[in-house]
Amino acid sequence: MTDWMYIGAYLILGALIVMMAIGIAFSAFMPALDRWNKRYFIVLFSLLFLCTVTLLLAELFWEDPTKAAQAKIVYLFEGLFLSTPIFMPTLFLLHSCGEKLKSCLLFKTVTTLQGIYIVFLAAAQFMDAVYRVTPDNQFIRGPLWALWMVPLVVIMIFNIIAVIKRRKMLSKKYYIGLLVYLIPMTAAIILHMFISVELYIVFGMALLAMIMFGLILSDNMEQYARQQQEIVRQRTNALMLQIRPHFVYNTLTSVYCMIEDDPVKAKEVTGDFLNYLRNNFTAIAQDKPIPFTKELEHTKAYLAVEQARFEGLIFFEFDTPVVNFRIPALTLQPIVENAVKHGVDPELDPLYISVLTNKTENGVEISVIDTGPGFGEIDNDEPHIALSNIRERLEMMCGGTLKIAPRDVGGMAVTVFVPIAHR
Repeated sequence: MTDWMYIGAYLILGALIVMMAIGIAFSAFMPALDRWNKRYFIVLFSLLFLCTVTLLLAELFWEDPTKAAQAKIVYLFEGLFLSTPIFMPTLFLLHSCGEKLKSCLLFKTVTTLQGIYIVFLAAAQFMDAVYRVTPDNQFIRGPLWALWMVPLVVIMIFNIIAVIKRRKMLSKKYYIGLLVYLIPMTAAIILHMFISVELYIVFGMALLAMIMFGLILSDNMEQYARQQQEIVRQRTNALMLQIRPHFVYNTLTSVYCMIEDDPVKAKEVTGDFLNYLRNNFTAIAQDKPIPFTKELEHTKAYLAVEQARFEGLIFFEFDTPVVNFRIPALTLQPIVENAVKHGVDPELDPLYISVLTNKTENGVEISVIDTGPGFGEIDNDEPHIALSNIRERLEMMCGGTLKIAPRDVGGMAVTVFVPIAHR
């Protein structure tokens, strides 16, 4: 080999080592990969890494008359490591299709062919029919060299046929990834039966393994994203189901008492209460932000019921010129409800609540200001949507924020920010 050929070989081997190290690291630490795929690609890239190391040693020992014994050992491991990544796609295919290895004909056939290849490799250490290393460290192929490669070629062909037959059981990216890995490698191994292309086979195998890894990682990330969205949806629904039951009981009791004394008012309160319940039940089914106008309607229905129950103790005003945006269902109403719960007391001054909206540079702010004595972020005395849960849903569903601050003149101010993307 000329000097530039040696330099080219070392550059390729160096690139391979870096590629396989990156592959191992990505496989180990990428959270989107499931456990089986994580282990599979760690093993695959580790085998290719070891194969690359043996090729590097073979280059270092090449044609050095004093390294014949070492070179023979290196060629043994090179032949062994070259075959194992060819066997790996079978495992991936059968796992992806949910097939059991013990009862699978493909697995038994591929294992048998792999065993035949290893028998040839073992025999090569004691006879010259497959290959031999001369005392002056010359590598010479034997008459059975091409026959030795046949089991590997057959394994690849069987794998290609098996992938095509099982294409309906595989995702599109798994199907493409396997074929991208298998078809070029089959052609390269057939070529290797006649001319020496070990370095290019390993380089191609590594490159194709990285492509397969990328396709399968993409598929896993899409599944991971769908799982996270489903988790968010379930958590959101669970949070929204936490409605305070005592409000329902107290409202029905108040309406019951009003029927005899003021039936007209009882009818109005019943209408407002029905609107409140309808909006609550509708909100439970929402897994995406809703128009602010609907949440505003829901809040007004709630306050109308409470104002009837606590006549003379609650007053409210709405200054909401900005309404063309979306927020998670049950955001504004529970904040107002929290203010009512902590602020209405016959022994205190009447509670005044103001709801305001205004545009900002990056979105919309909703402010709920009250004159009550204040309240904490967490309230454990009864099940309800606490402010911490509202903050969590805002962040999960629209990237919004919620801030709570006492006012200098008394009372509390709760500010909800909704980013411009959800306006």
